[in-house]
Amino acid sequence: MKIKLKIFIFAFTILIGLSLNAQVKRVTKADNEYNEYSFSPAIDIYKKVLDKGYVSADLLKNLGNSYYFNSDYKQASDIYKRLIDDYGKDVGAEYFFRYAQTLKSLGDYEESNNIMVKFSTITNNDARASGFKEEKNYLEEIKNNSGRYTIKPFQYNTSYTEFAPSFYKEGLIFSSDRDTGNLARYRHTWNSKDFLDLYNTKDSTVNKLGKEVNTRLHESTSAITKDGKTLYFTRNNFKNGKYVKDENGVIRLKIFKATYVDSTNIWSNIEELSINNDSYSVAHPALSADEKTLYFASDMSGSIGASDIFRVQINEDGTLGEPENLGNTINTEARETFPFVTNEDVLYFSSDGHPGLGGLDVFATNIAKGKLIGSVVNIGEPINSKMDDFTFIFNDKTKEGYFASNRDEGQGADDIYKFVENEPLLIDCHQKITGTVRDKISNEILVGASIKVIDENNTEISSAITDSNGTYTIDIDCNQGNFVRAIMEGYVPAEEYLVKSDGKAKIIDFYLERDKVSGGYGDDLAKLLQLSTIYFNFDKYNIRKDSEIEVQKVIAAMEKYPSLKIKVNSHTDSRGKDAYNLWLSQKRAQATIDYMISKGISKDRLESEGYGETKLINKCSNGVKCSDKQHELNRRSEFIILE
Repeated sequence: MKIKLKIFIFAFTILIGLSLNAQVKRVTKADNEYNEYSFSPAIDIYKKVLDKGYVSADLLKNLGNSYYFNSDYKQASDIYKRLIDDYGKDVGAEYFFRYAQTLKSLGDYEESNNIMVKFSTITNNDARASGFKEEKNYLEEIKNNSGRYTIKPFQYNTSYTEFAPSFYKEGLIFSSDRDTGNLARYRHTWNSKDFLDLYNTKDSTVNKLGKEVNTRLHESTSAITKDGKTLYFTRNNFKNGKYVKDENGVIRLKIFKATYVDSTNIWSNIEELSINNDSYSVAHPALSADEKTLYFASDMSGSIGASDIFRVQINEDGTLGEPENLGNTINTEARETFPFVTNEDVLYFSSDGHPGLGGLDVFATNIAKGKLIGSVVNIGEPINSKMDDFTFIFNDKTKEGYFASNRDEGQGADDIYKFVENEPLLIDCHQKITGTVRDKISNEILVGASIKVIDENNTEISSAITDSNGTYTIDIDCNQGNFVRAIMEGYVPAEEYLVKSDGKAKIIDFYLERDKVSGGYGDDLAKLLQLSTIYFNFDKYNIRKDSEIEVQKVIAAMEKYPSLKIKVNSHTDSRGKDAYNLWLSQKRAQATIDYMISKGISKDRLESEGYGETKLINKCSNGVKCSDKQHELNRRSEFIILE
């Protein structure tokens, strides 16, 4: 019995060993498939091992990732949950983030936020964590940006994959794995779909680009110059008719360039760009409006996340400069990809690192004048959904565009949708406001006046002070309504309300009214109002044109303050006889009063007196040689406050 028992135990041990060895081999094979991005067979193998009860953290990670990168978020969510529940202490932060993303895609935003809180506690200096902390109300912000687009399915969608639209002449170039009827079918093990080729729409038909562009591997995202002569497109690393793997056995992506030859109607001179490398991917080209800059996605050295957006200068001879990472305002530790730049220098891209609705969402930021520090805005529904939304392109003149999505209501694995923008998206909207602050009556500049920007919740946002010229400059957020208010001691504040706008610079000049005439009996109103001196021509008593404007300011002050009474004192220079000058000054005072009465000021509020040359303000008395300018200073009128 004991011998039989020993034999049984021995035999059972061998069977366990053989079974374990078989599972190890299966997992190893699955790992190899996974490491080559062959996710579809990897899933099958991992599932078989898991179904037999053999589980490890690495197996769950790889299986979860295989589902995740195939956009099967329901299955990915279940696996990530199991991974975190069973191996939470040994799981890196990235898996908490991906689990949160899958929950979003399933519409469970509350639990997604709970997982993001855990993600935030175990990460340091991660833009996604800080972004989540700062934008916990991101769903409300997305809601505010939603509803601005009308979408409908692309007329050339099939039950296969269609995505990556780019504008080409009167139609589009796009990527698809649709059945072309070929007997030799190449299928990609990432998702068990056919390899992608480039097609274009023309005259209500779909045509495959020539064999010079399309190969037996993937061709996808493209960008074409406005003249239709130069095509940039993404392709698997492919040389001399064979694909090329990196040191880890991965076939990387590269951007290629082709030239269209009219005489032959074919794409020729196909060459890869100098920014490509066998050890990392370079993909998804997009051109700036002036076609002097190429934007693309890559995981090259210097990347912040799984893929970042870069740009590179296109030199006049067609060569390229050094790639520039767009920085951590745009790029996160996750995926930023599929860039597109409009004629108005708005960069659209897809990301699962910025707060979104789930999967890849489309975001926008303003990169005018090369600035890369503006806010990044989720463009909202219906463009974005719980699933992946990507390859967004937009004509900002026609307000029409296209994007791709793998949302459930689609016809194929990925589908292209056409959209119309019904209301403009306000992105990083900083509006420059400039102006001058002046006294309303005297028109004199007011130095040191405060300019305050106040939002619709009566919160002061920013402020400025007028300079020595009475001018100010201030920026406002034109994504919201704002009050711009001018304040100066001794004056009644004035303000102007600005609604949401397109951000164009605006000039706002303020003319402040005094809260009272800050003077008393005997004060010169002209000085209080900072008026220019009321001068007269030599031997004349009529009001000069340049002085008329100043008298009008006095009239405005008297209209503003009905109880104000003044006395007009007029003076002459020393030239001429004393008696004549006294008569002339009285005529000048009376002329000033008559002018004010003619403009509606009651004469019982006015008095006048002429002083001749008895109150000179300089040395130019009788017999002293002076210039005409010096004499003119004495030919003046004063406005003395009586009451």
